[in-house]
Amino acid sequence: MKILIAADGSDYTKRMLAYIAAHDEWLGSGAHEFTVLTVVPAVPARAAAVIDRETLKGYYEEEGEKVFKPVRSFFAQQGREATFVSKVGHAAEVIAHTASAGDFDLIIMGSHGHSAIGKLVMGSVTTRVLADCSVPVLLVR
Repeated sequence: MKILIAADGSDYTKRMLAYIAAHDEWLGSGAHEFTVLTVVPAVPARAAAVIDRETLKGYYEEEGEKVFKPVRSFFAQQGREATFVSKVGHAAEVIAHTASAGDFDLIIMGSHGHSAIGKLVMGSVTTRVLADCSVPVLLVR
């Protein structure tokens, strides 16, 4: 099974990783291909226009690596391999597009559960991923 793990470095990412570790019986140790995706928000266009390209690229890479460092450690402790992908953009759009374009079988992501009226049960990123993507999503809260 091809599994896309959407990680943002929050406590919800940690909960999601704990869930994966605790449910080895159905995730298995070697039968799946894991890809960890983090999405770094784009620097506003006006600011990006005055920053040289290499500095901006370095910023995006550093922000992605901040999220990946504990996730890499988790996968090493679990004895599992994963591919790590960092992209720039709006999280929900990038997650949904990556899952569909990459022919993934499952998305695993944490849900922040913000409590605004329209987002009573799930966060806005989660809601958009569910709306924009036909790939099954496992939410961990």
